[in-house]
Amino acid sequence: PVISRFFGIVVTMTKETGRHERPHFHARYAEFKASIAIDPPVMMAGALPRRQERLVLAWAELHRDELLENWRRLDDDKSVLWIAALQ
Repeated sequence: PVISRFFGIVVTMTKETGRHERPHFHARYAEFKASIAIDPPVMMAGALPRRQERLVLAWAELHRDELLENWRRLDDDKSVLWIAALQ
């Protein structure tokens, strides 16, 4: 599910088994896709243009607690909550 959108970036979080054990989310911008760890916010896989990468990492730093809460919610089979966009 989509958990936030800002500056053309779409942020999603899905429950995955076996692929990544580390809490993370996904970001898409145009044809670019990346997986980003939550704590600390770092690129795990994929790529984004440099500007969008910086925006996503800054957003993740600001919303770390909410991202971790959404990760826990997915683990408990609950729906994720919307997280405010970067402004």
